[in-house]
Amino acid sequence: MGTIYGWLSTTEKTFDISCIEQQSAALKSLNSLYSGVARHQNLAEVAGYGLRSAPSIYQSSRLVVIVEGDPYWSDDELAKIASKGDSSRALAVGFIKYGRLVLNKIHGPFSFCIIEPERYYALLANDRLGIRPLAYYYQQGLFVFGSKLDHIIAHPGVNKVIDPQGIFNYLYAHMIPSPGSIYKDILKLQPGEFIEINSNKHLRDFYWQSDYTESTFTKLKLMEQVHTQLGQSIATCLPDKETGVFLSGGLDSSTVTGFFQQFAAHKVDAFTMGFDAEGYDEMAYARIVAAHFKVNLHEYYVSPADVLNSIPLIAQTYDEPFGNASAVPSYYCAKFARERGMTRLLAGDGGDEIFAGNSRYAKQKLFEYYRYLPDFSKAVIVPMANNIPFLSKLQSYIEQAKINMPDRLETYNFLHRSPLLEFFSEEFLKKIDPEIPIANCRSTYNRANTDDLLKRMLHLDGKFTLADNDLRKVNRMCELAGVEVQYPMLQEDLVKFSAGIPSKWLMQGFELRSFYKKSMQNFLPKETLIKSKQGFGLPFGVWMAQDKELKQFALDNLFSFSKRGIVNPVYIKNIIQLHQKGHASYYGVMIWLLIMLEQWLIAHEPS
Repeated sequence: MGTIYGWLSTTEKTFDISCIEQQSAALKSLNSLYSGVARHQNLAEVAGYGLRSAPSIYQSSRLVVIVEGDPYWSDDELAKIASKGDSSRALAVGFIKYGRLVLNKIHGPFSFCIIEPERYYALLANDRLGIRPLAYYYQQGLFVFGSKLDHIIAHPGVNKVIDPQGIFNYLYAHMIPSPGSIYKDILKLQPGEFIEINSNKHLRDFYWQSDYTESTFTKLKLMEQVHTQLGQSIATCLPDKETGVFLSGGLDSSTVTGFFQQFAAHKVDAFTMGFDAEGYDEMAYARIVAAHFKVNLHEYYVSPADVLNSIPLIAQTYDEPFGNASAVPSYYCAKFARERGMTRLLAGDGGDEIFAGNSRYAKQKLFEYYRYLPDFSKAVIVPMANNIPFLSKLQSYIEQAKINMPDRLETYNFLHRSPLLEFFSEEFLKKIDPEIPIANCRSTYNRANTDDLLKRMLHLDGKFTLADNDLRKVNRMCELAGVEVQYPMLQEDLVKFSAGIPSKWLMQGFELRSFYKKSMQNFLPKETLIKSKQGFGLPFGVWMAQDKELKQFALDNLFSFSKRGIVNPVYIKNIIQLHQKGHASYYGVMIWLLIMLEQWLIAHEPS
């Protein structure tokens, strides 16, 4: 994945664009555009980055344009220019022709910047699904941007100040959702968003979001189209012999594997991870799929030692704290593939968020049914739940059903299980607004152009579960391993198609992905269609209880983190005790979050 960063200043009347992936030490001095661009045109010459695509650069007396990613165009003239391998020139021509509305003509995974220095103008945007990241700092006439936060804070005019709100947001969401970041005054673009700087004015808005208008086709016709759409998505990725595929054995990775093998003229290489821990290992399902589609399956078992070795590396690799523990197996899977000659991997991420596969969708549908029950029905149910012991779970469900969406989705959040003063120090709480994370969720949920409960949850997950979490995980871990990654399930035509499928078909009754499963019943193995969702989940809590070195590493990091004045030390002692008393898997999640935060702070915080 290529990288862009640069800056524009009204006070100094200067600007700079750079497009080279460099180590942080080298980023302390940003090269000028005119002396640097020609030298950096070919990133393949840079040691260690030969596998990554170089950004496309266009420069004229008026414009400087840089495009990162693999965009395509819905304008014939621009498509013809881009077909010659010149995406930045296509964007420049499109900008001159359409202005900011060129955003409606560019598609696919991308981030870009357009600079007109003479009139202090900048337009930045990332793609509709947030596959390619972009962030910026804009204070007192200085506009600094980059696809990595490390590049932005390298500018001497940007104060490298860690934001307590970012830390709170991380512990709330297990990552830092856009538009916020770990640093004060640095914001990340959300999927389908742009920022336009014009003199001293700036505009930030969405140029796209999914259209959930229901298709008029019959259910049978839509089911037939699923296969066509999936085949086109795989073909668009242009996989070759050096392209492998992640294979967990779930619906999406299995689908991508099967369609890739149909498309390929060679035997496809699939890569899977296993764990020697009860309830976590899905190797058997990956083997079933591999045999079904006759692909080469490469297996790797992640060990506690692998986890221990990778934690500091992963914490240093991310430009802000990131707590998704499946980053570990994702990294080892990508590394494993790279060692076996792969330069690119196809990932199945996105299927659950476009075809309704997350378990909370069914639960929230049940809650919504309760909310619309007649009062006389509730008058019967509530006393039963309160007075009959074995119906205590029903009582909990009734209490949850009373909460409005999307707040109801967060009822199981660690930070809602006890008062914040039991979790955080009093001084830390004075520096943050605990309502910001849920306000961010509400904003995204309510922005969906539909009143349909399921479609609104899909819209929410497209931003938080995918763009902020899963894509960030897979992108950065593949980059660390030295391979590129593509997402067939997130090709725009497929996403647009799925958005038009009526909710009553996407999830019939309470069956997750019922429409998709019926469409795939003659393609995927039966075992894949009926298995529960798992993925590359990491048994960290279980292993911490069993492995002495991993446990000691965790305890050491928890002890050092307890001295930072962020979390109440008593809380840390409590979760250690609860973990040791048999709640290893549950409390292992919070322990992992705190360890990764401590490791990130060690690697990144200002001296």
